[in-house]
Amino acid sequence: MDLAAYLDRIGFDGEPAADRATLEKLQRLHLRTIPYENLDVQLGRTVTTDPADAFDKLVTRRRGGWCYEMNGLFGWALAALGFPVVRLASGVMRSAVGAAALGNHLVLRVDLAEGAFLADVGLGDGPVHPFAVAEGPFTAGGADYRVERGADGWWRLHNRAGANPPDFDFHLDHVDEAMLSRRCVILQTDPESMFVKNLVCQRMAEEGLVQLRGKVLQRTSHGETSERLLGSADELTDVLAGDFGIDEPAAAGLW
Repeated sequence: MDLAAYLDRIGFDGEPAADRATLEKLQRLHLRTIPYENLDVQLGRTVTTDPADAFDKLVTRRRGGWCYEMNGLFGWALAALGFPVVRLASGVMRSAVGAAALGNHLVLRVDLAEGAFLADVGLGDGPVHPFAVAEGPFTAGGADYRVERGADGWWRLHNRAGANPPDFDFHLDHVDEAMLSRRCVILQTDPESMFVKNLVCQRMAEEGLVQLRGKVLQRTSHGETSERLLGSADELTDVLAGDFGIDEPAAAGLW
């Protein structure tokens, strides 16, 4: 981990410390700087769960990534800063599909003096700062969320209204790197995977969210949403560069 390079990539200034204030600042900056995207899956390039691969892609080559890369990189940086970090194999939409969802999302348990927190820069559209693992509602970035305690040590994050995905489940001790690796392969190779079927690119902005789903560019700002249908391969690469900071000429071939 070249910590200085990572902090420069997300625009962090000041002296970082292993405390809640730094953790919140790091997550906010990461989300606003590094986009959530699945371009490599669309282009048929192999994606791994190795944080070193994520560093090369997201920091050195200034790309974005999905949860295995985003939280892989984030967790590696947090550990280098002295945060106690545990990688958890969680499940997006376990509420609907059950145990089959486990491992489709990597999240991070960070143990602070105040207790256990969940840090997540890999959901695409989720809380902008880490949240305490405690039952009840909380507000982040002006949006309302809720944590629900389930059975057998499981917890569920209910996302803000209108967000996608609407929820995911996590267990503070569900550590399974083999499961994460298997699901990472499945999600980028299974023809029925949403990541194989469609281009996804999202980035948090100070005033809202910018997201691309296939040819549809959507901007949400101060509660108002607008949409634009892209009309050409050139427009696609221009949007990727201008709105998400992604310079990837090969994306034109996806048109």
